[in-house]
Amino acid sequence: MSLNDTTRGNRLHIGLFGRRNAGKSSLINALTGQHVATVSEVPGTTTDPVYKAMELHGVGPVMFIDTAGFDDEGLLGRLRVEKTEQAARETDIALLLFSGLDMAEELKWLAFFHRQKTPVILLVSRTDELADGGCALAEAVAKAAGSAPLLLNAADRQGVEKLRQELIRSLPEDFEQPSITGDLCAAGDLVVLVMPQDIQAPKGRLILPQVQTLRELLDKGCQALCCTTDRLADTLAKLTEPPKLIITDSQAFRKVYPLKPSQTLLTSFSVLFAAFKGDIACFLQGAERLLKLQSDSRILIAEACTHKPLQEDIGRVKLPRLLRSQLGADLAIDIVSGKDFPLDVTGYDMVIHCGACMFNRKYVLNRVQQCQEQQVPMTNYGLAIAALLGILDKVSLPNGH
Repeated sequence: MSLNDTTRGNRLHIGLFGRRNAGKSSLINALTGQHVATVSEVPGTTTDPVYKAMELHGVGPVMFIDTAGFDDEGLLGRLRVEKTEQAARETDIALLLFSGLDMAEELKWLAFFHRQKTPVILLVSRTDELADGGCALAEAVAKAAGSAPLLLNAADRQGVEKLRQELIRSLPEDFEQPSITGDLCAAGDLVVLVMPQDIQAPKGRLILPQVQTLRELLDKGCQALCCTTDRLADTLAKLTEPPKLIITDSQAFRKVYPLKPSQTLLTSFSVLFAAFKGDIACFLQGAERLLKLQSDSRILIAEACTHKPLQEDIGRVKLPRLLRSQLGADLAIDIVSGKDFPLDVTGYDMVIHCGACMFNRKYVLNRVQQCQEQQVPMTNYGLAIAALLGILDKVSLPNGH
C-alpha cells in the first residue's frame, strides 16, 4: 500500500442486497462501469460477497459489496446468507432490491438496517422485464415499506444517475472520518513516532496504523520524526526541545513511558485507533473495568487480521501473558480473528479488540453496539495495556476524552 492509497477500511461501504436474480450483480456492474460481478440467469451465481474498490463521482472512494441472495437455500445457501448478514454489518449505505410482490424477506432486511441506523435506498431493478416498467411493483413497495423505490434498468443504465445522486444525499452524517490524532497535535508541532520493527512488521514494511498516522501528520503540517524503541533515548537527547507528542506501539509503553519528557504527551497507535475506528468513551470505561476482573473471569480477544499466528504475537501471546500476570494465571482467554466474532458474547466478562485498522468504522461500531446491548464491557489493545501497566491516566486521548 502506498501513502496515497485509500485503504478498504476507510472507504464508504455500499452493499447491494436482494433475492437471487434480483439484479444486484447487473446493478453493481452498471454503477462501476466495469464487469465486476458475474451476471447469470442461474440463481445463486454470487456466493461469497464480492468487494470492489472504486471512486464514485460526488461521493469519493467507496467499496461496493455484491452479496448472495438472501433467499438462498440448503446448507450452502445458509452459509452464503450468513456471509450476506456479515456484509450487512459493515455496510454504510444499503441498496435493497425488490423483485416481486412477496416482499416479506425484503421488509425483514429493511427493519434490520433501520435497527443498525444504516441508510437504505429502495430499488426496483430489471424494469425492462416487467410489463408496466415496474410501476405496479414500485407502488406496492411504497405502500409496504413507507417509501417509494427508485426504478432501474441496469442493462441500459436507466436510473443509474438518479441512484448516484441518491447515494450522495444518503451519506451518513457521521461518515466523515475523524482525525486519527485529533487535537493532540497541530501544524508545526514535533511528533516522535516510536515504531518497533519486529516480526509483526516484516523487513521493508510498516504496519498500516503507522502508515496512516504518518500520512496524517504530514498532511497536518507536523514535523514527524520516526525511531525504533531502542533508539528513543538517543533521539530525544539530540532534540533541542521536547516533542509535543510521542506516539508509540502499545506493547512498548513499558519502555517508552519512563523516557518521556514531563511536558510531552504520550499515546499509542492503538489508542488513537480506538477513537478513529470505534467508540473511545466506551473503550475507556471498559479499560477501567478490566482491572476489576477476577482470576476466574473469561475474556474474548478479537483481532481484525487473519494472519498466521506469529512468535510473540501481540494478540495471541503478549496480551494474554500480560493479562494473566496482572489478573491471575487461571484467566480464561478465547481469541477470534477476522470476522469470526460471536453473535452472543454474554459468556464473557470482557471483550478486548485490536485497533481494527483493517475494518471500516461502521463494522467496529456494530460490534460495540452488540457488546453494549449484551452488557459486556469492551476495550481495545492500547487502552487495556495502559490500564494493566498502571499508566492509563498518563496516556493522552484525542479530542478531549
